[in-house]
Amino acid sequence: MSTETIKTGPLVGVRVIEMGTLLAGPFCGQLLGDFGAEIIKVEPPKQGDPMREWGQEKSHGMSLWWPVVARNKKSVTLNLRQPEGQAIARQLITKADILLENFRPGTLEKWGLGYEELRKINPGLIMVRVSGFGQTGPYSKRAGFGAVGEAMGGLRYVCGDPSTPPSRMGISIGDSLAATFACIGALSALHYRDQTGQGQIVDSAIYEAVLNMMESLVTEYDKAGYIRERQGAILPNVAPSNVYPTSDGKLILIAANQDTVFKRLTEAMGQTDLAADPRYATHSARGANQAELDGIISEWTKTIAAERLEQLMDDYGIPSGKIYRAPEMLADPHFQARHAIVSTEHPRFGELRMQNVAPKLSLTPGSVRSPAPDLGQHNKEIYQGLLGFTDERMAQLGASGTI
Repeated sequence: MSTETIKTGPLVGVRVIEMGTLLAGPFCGQLLGDFGAEIIKVEPPKQGDPMREWGQEKSHGMSLWWPVVARNKKSVTLNLRQPEGQAIARQLITKADILLENFRPGTLEKWGLGYEELRKINPGLIMVRVSGFGQTGPYSKRAGFGAVGEAMGGLRYVCGDPSTPPSRMGISIGDSLAATFACIGALSALHYRDQTGQGQIVDSAIYEAVLNMMESLVTEYDKAGYIRERQGAILPNVAPSNVYPTSDGKLILIAANQDTVFKRLTEAMGQTDLAADPRYATHSARGANQAELDGIISEWTKTIAAERLEQLMDDYGIPSGKIYRAPEMLADPHFQARHAIVSTEHPRFGELRMQNVAPKLSLTPGSVRSPAPDLGQHNKEIYQGLLGFTDERMAQLGASGTI
């Protein structure tokens, strides 16, 4: 096998029609596009995806979130509520491998774009459907944003400090998880289609994606009656594993909960007697005396500057890391060496830095190849180049508000 890097990505040749808006559907499209798939994003004429306006920070009147979630995509405008727009959508879908959508269940069926209709014109079509509660069940028709999925999937209850109500994680994790599971489903369905020629539906529900990340939470209750509670920064009954203060006002996470690692931590601290103390000598004992042990470690860490403390942890082979924000990520040499953050050129923003593609593939790595598109930027390329529309047809569709 050649070891030469193939830069186009492993999904080159796969065509995806993305009809999703906001985050869950578009993030799945971002993941597929990052690895080489052609993503044709269908947006409502004039207004486009609301993600074009979302985000706390804006520049040039545009969201700074949009360039990340819409990278490697092509934008066409199409009014899916018009019969003519629905007919054009069917033409696009006949030339697609994957249709990606995150409307409320039943919406595409109402527009004549349900899977049973579409499989007649494209038997190999993979229809990826992302929704709050899935395509079936008594809640399927409910509106279901990511926050609701996080709440009902169990994540919100265990997030935050025990003295406060359940907390948000600070990112739209429910949407992103549903998108990630949708991507896994799409790739699995592609493999099956390559073997059989048959397409299928990928049904990714936000609450189920969150539920699947909840470790043994359900089983613990089912067999032991145990309900996990909010624990703040600690890992319950696993110590030491916490965030500790430093002399220069920074925070560092230290995870030294294994017996051998804890012994090395006591050596670094110059307090080797702690490793032999019955209160801390075993995993169970440290868990039972977690708060007291964290207090001892905190008293020590706050006498040392963060850089020195991190180096000391590394010298003793103790897992640790400073609590990073964006500035620290951009300055970190490891991030730089692995190109974890990539610089891209945008026609309006200029140079933009954002997270690179993950995971890294040795032979067919993904890449950020093109910036987020303007609304309808690729109408001519797709409608005329792919579907063969004439100039006259394009003018008529524009005048009718179809595109």
